[in-house]
Amino acid sequence: MKPLSRDELVYGFTPEPGLVALEHAPGDEADAVTLFLRRDGQLTTRQEPFAPFLWLTQARFLDGFEPAPILTPLAGDNPYAILARFPTWAALERALGHLRKSTGRTLSDPAAPYFVLRDPVQQFMLDTGRTSFRDLLLTDLNFLFLDIETDCAPGREFSNPDREEDRILAIALADGQGWQKILDGRDLDEKTMLKEFVRLVRLRNPDVVAGHNLFKFDLPYLETRARRCRVPLTLGRDGSKPQTHASRFNAAERVVSYPRTHLQGRHVVDTYLLALIYDVSHRAMEGHSLKAVARHFGVAAPHRTHIDGREIAHAFRHDHAAFVRYAADDIRETAAITPILLAASYAQSQILPIPLETVCVRGNAGKIEALLLREYLRARHSLPAPEPARTFEGGYADLFFEGLARDVHHCDVRSLYPSLLLREGRHPRHDSLGVFLQLLSHLRDFRIEAKTRAVEPGIAPAAAGRWHALQTTFKILINSFYGYLGFPQARFNDFDLAATITEQGRNLLRGMVDKLRALGAMPIEIDTDGIYFTPPSGLDENSLAAFQEKFRDHLPAGIEVEFDGRFPAMYSYKMKNYALLEDDGTVILKGAALKSRGLEPFLRDFLRDWITLTLQGHAEQIPAMIARRRDEILQRRLPVTALAKTEMLSDAPSTYLKKREAGGKSRQPAYEVALASGRLFQAGDAVSYYVTGDKKNVPVHAHARPASEFDPAARDENVPYYLAKLDALVKKLDAHAPEAKESDNGQPTLF
Repeated sequence: MKPLSRDELVYGFTPEPGLVALEHAPGDEADAVTLFLRRDGQLTTRQEPFAPFLWLTQARFLDGFEPAPILTPLAGDNPYAILARFPTWAALERALGHLRKSTGRTLSDPAAPYFVLRDPVQQFMLDTGRTSFRDLLLTDLNFLFLDIETDCAPGREFSNPDREEDRILAIALADGQGWQKILDGRDLDEKTMLKEFVRLVRLRNPDVVAGHNLFKFDLPYLETRARRCRVPLTLGRDGSKPQTHASRFNAAERVVSYPRTHLQGRHVVDTYLLALIYDVSHRAMEGHSLKAVARHFGVAAPHRTHIDGREIAHAFRHDHAAFVRYAADDIRETAAITPILLAASYAQSQILPIPLETVCVRGNAGKIEALLLREYLRARHSLPAPEPARTFEGGYADLFFEGLARDVHHCDVRSLYPSLLLREGRHPRHDSLGVFLQLLSHLRDFRIEAKTRAVEPGIAPAAAGRWHALQTTFKILINSFYGYLGFPQARFNDFDLAATITEQGRNLLRGMVDKLRALGAMPIEIDTDGIYFTPPSGLDENSLAAFQEKFRDHLPAGIEVEFDGRFPAMYSYKMKNYALLEDDGTVILKGAALKSRGLEPFLRDFLRDWITLTLQGHAEQIPAMIARRRDEILQRRLPVTALAKTEMLSDAPSTYLKKREAGGKSRQPAYEVALASGRLFQAGDAVSYYVTGDKKNVPVHAHARPASEFDPAARDENVPYYLAKLDALVKKLDAHAPEAKESDNGQPTLF
């Protein structure tokens, strides 16, 4: 079979321009796929035949199955050496039932002698070599941004679509190009509002429907209220209703259970999930709410109207103009953050044989595997079985300095592990076709080209943004190749190779630390592939450039270092937790300990102010700030929103109760508040509570109350408890001596 060109291997081997969506079209005797194409702003459709498939180790496992599949022997000596095709998806599903019986193993069993992708659209894209949005910019798509505001019964903390009185108060819509519409519950009853919403969606015919927390709030709420009002929610391009199934989303240690919704012929994008993904890499967001994300990216609506979530219903009735402004600001911010957060996934969807809305929630290992499977399927080559999982030593991270450092620089090894893989010419042992290294090499070349194109003189802002999004996408995918090697479910994983490359990386980084010290610099922290350090004192720009060149000279061929950051000050707290001061006075917090989402908001504010004063050289102001904060607590001036802790439930309260009664869990405040509320909470829901009482040492679970029940006219927050929490943080930070001190081992330290 003819080898693919570089573009074909990366971008797919069927260069179909303008493909914006695909939909499976089941048939009685044969299936098809509907292609939605946007060219010159016009949308057209056509259908192509589709024969679903699965991989087998032995053909005999399908003996006796009717209709008999078309069996194709595959090249190579990997175990999954038979490709079985079926006329319809229904026949494939029945074949899976047959295989469960004939092999005695389920599809999820790692030893199952058959393998299938359960997404017909992804199968079609793999088989035909298609990818989405070729020759289209993100701005060429039709967007519809969606945000709703809802009523809440008196005495309740959160809206519930199953309660009759908790109706939809407003549906805010926008297209990001200037059109905006707010369907106002003061002018329209709920049934009329929902009918008008459906009409506008059908009229504007978006390619992408986007919103913040769309999956867990807006769409389920709309569906529930539409059922109550008997309004058909015909939002698909074919007039179909939303299709919903339970799903789970992983962003590092965060796991979100949510109902994933699909609209026929459209992509549904939730910017809340995209914000979680973004923050895994950057660890810089203070929160993931719409307002926090908009502030982070500097796109918050000018003079934004702020209404606490619990006050929205009150504003609707008593300050309607403010309510409308609030809804308008919400939809404007949704439209502003979406292209920022979606840019990387959009660029990836131009490479991957996966629909955009799936790209947004698919892990990086699954994306790399899709690229490998596409070429193995085209080449009609057999597939390996994943290697059993095993542990190996991880990357090199170390902390050399704690406290306040001035004139801090950062150097980064460009794609350390992928560079080592390319330098060594190593690919996974079962990658018989060598596709892994080809893809890695091509993506690296594409990234270099994209970075160059993004800064060409005279380039238009839209084109520059596209090239920047592409180079960011290439970087994300490039860095994921190493992680793929050690992913237990990856079909081409190779734990020996992963361990070897990691060891080489550790040795290289230790040598870099030694070289920095030899050149008179002081390392502060190293984490996997980047080092913070202070250079030798007294360097001007010329001698600094000479220092950097000497450092680069000791590196082996194929390893490149970027000096990509310089900061007036850095506060190093502990491993992977630090704060950076930028030239404009902005403070960047990195790591969970300093952002401290587990702390009450008043403590988070104090921590940020303490760090800001320390970094900006105003430590003498800290004692007065502490006194002011203590007085706010003593005089009961803090709003409950500053005192309340908000926690996500990882289990349903009923599950927690069973574990607690079985002796497997201690009492936890958030769950106890949820159980006592009488509301139906589920895993992934948030619970906000504050602590009552008059002693600092109280069992929190017994004194926790819902924040929604706080009465400003009869305040009952536990003042000694909150004072003690502030004092404990002050002691931990040692706020009266913020400058670094010598530790016992001779290293400067804050504590």
